[in-house]
Amino acid sequence: MKYKSQKVAYWFFAFSMLLLVLQLVYGFIMSFAHMGFDGLHNFIPFNTARAVHTNLLVVWLLSGFMGAAYYIIPEEAQHELVSVKLAYVQLISLAVVGVVAIIGYHFNYWEGRKFLEIPRPLDYLVVVNVLTFLGIILMTLFKGKQRTTTSLVLTMGLVFAALLYLPGMIWFDNQTVDSFFRWWVVHLWVEGVWELIMGGILAFLLIKLTGVDREVIEKWLYIIVGLTFLSGILGTGHHYYYIGVGKIWLIVGGIFSALEPLAFLGMALFALAMYRKGERNHPNKQALYWTLGAAIVSFIGAGLLGMAHTLPQVNLYTHGTLVTAMHGHLAFWGAYGMIVFAFISFAMPNLTGRKLYETVAGQLAFWLTTIGMLGMTSAFAVAGVAQVYLERRMGLDFGMVQKEIEVHFLVLTICATLFTTGVILFIYEFIKYGKPNDEALVVSE
Repeated sequence: MKYKSQKVAYWFFAFSMLLLVLQLVYGFIMSFAHMGFDGLHNFIPFNTARAVHTNLLVVWLLSGFMGAAYYIIPEEAQHELVSVKLAYVQLISLAVVGVVAIIGYHFNYWEGRKFLEIPRPLDYLVVVNVLTFLGIILMTLFKGKQRTTTSLVLTMGLVFAALLYLPGMIWFDNQTVDSFFRWWVVHLWVEGVWELIMGGILAFLLIKLTGVDREVIEKWLYIIVGLTFLSGILGTGHHYYYIGVGKIWLIVGGIFSALEPLAFLGMALFALAMYRKGERNHPNKQALYWTLGAAIVSFIGAGLLGMAHTLPQVNLYTHGTLVTAMHGHLAFWGAYGMIVFAFISFAMPNLTGRKLYETVAGQLAFWLTTIGMLGMTSAFAVAGVAQVYLERRMGLDFGMVQKEIEVHFLVLTICATLFTTGVILFIYEFIKYGKPNDEALVVSE
């Protein structure tokens, strides 16, 4: 750790881990409900559990990204954060908005739009919160001694993420128009600007962990940015197939959805090439495993599995089924969950001065989460294909089909338990590091 203000990142990571645990709890509630054990239905109906589960995912990832930005920007800009106190206020306000939203969902205080359920008054608080965050980041960059490509790509992703939140706040009376712009937020976040954030964090980690020249790594970043814009923006079209827009989106969505794996393939090749090229034998193998894992798993989950079911001919049958859940789980975990874990694994030794690089718990955390998530993805895949065949081809009733595929959720729950055990071990390691301290300032990575 080179700057005292980087310590604020720790609290964003801690908040992120807390929300992840809550997300897993609601995931188990849904999993048991799928198996027919819906004992909490009167208190937590499935739609409420689903909204909480998906919204917690977004917030814990955002908190992780914010923590990473608060760590990276001072180091890249060679300047302390302009206001640590304001960063803490921003974290507290983020937590307040999150708690009010989650409690509100249990009392039907929401907008009911998938992935954008948060009530409108809280939307305004989110805007203020994000503006505060961006103000700190941009002012630190402005006052800093240098502005690197890595910091600029990361900041560009964060700024675009903030701007693309706004279309979701516009009120439309028409369902189709509302859905059209809702996907600007949802799709362009996760398959557009979040990829820039991932690319920025990935580049920073590879510079630190492999020892490859910054100039070489940042040239790759330009390629990734280009591929992201090329495929991600018009790839939004695969969400427009069946919402009532023109048929042109079948062609546009089909072509650019087929190109979407390119950005993730670029990141996977980027990470592996830099790892092979690197001469530095960095002792923090845990961070390296998570970094390479993020690049590879995101290509499989977000790239290959995404393309596999977003082509019009396939999506005609898989749209809105458990096949989407298959793709979504591995994509979110590989692309964004693992990169947050990678960054926490890298940052914690530097924030605390404790070098817990090669612990058994840390290694188990990586492998159990990876195996568990691959198992969950497989269970979703089998259940999804069965659902498509029975419901979309044979014409069976939705409820009857759900009954038929209950057994697959037993497998999913077992794999989710493996995954959760890995997460608990990761959090155990996080707690074992303790809090950041000023003594770590003399311990450079």
